[in-house]
Amino acid sequence: MQWLRQLFGRTEEAPFLLLHARCGRCGAVVQTRINLYNDLSVEYDDREEPAGYWIRKELMDDRCFRLMTAELRFDRQRRLISQEVTGGQIITAEEYEAARQQARKQTR
Repeated sequence: MQWLRQLFGRTEEAPFLLLHARCGRCGAVVQTRINLYNDLSVEYDDREEPAGYWIRKELMDDRCFRLMTAELRFDRQRRLISQEVTGGQIITAEEYEAARQQARKQTR
């Protein structure tokens, strides 16, 4: 794959955000990747000028298959302003890794 990047002149990846969530029903954890250049929608102000960006992302865990909806808002520089998950809760990367390690131990 490296030769493809060199062929097309693309040497670095687009910036992305990893979002971690825990299901409100079963407690399973989910991770999703959001590309900050391709996945975001422009949010306009009342003068029809770009005011920032937003995304609504559907998440589903692999245990109870309940749908969670994440809504994130970003400023003009694509910095995270607010985040909310319906049907679950946002967790840190450390909490996500700890839950994955715990799940691996239980399956052994």
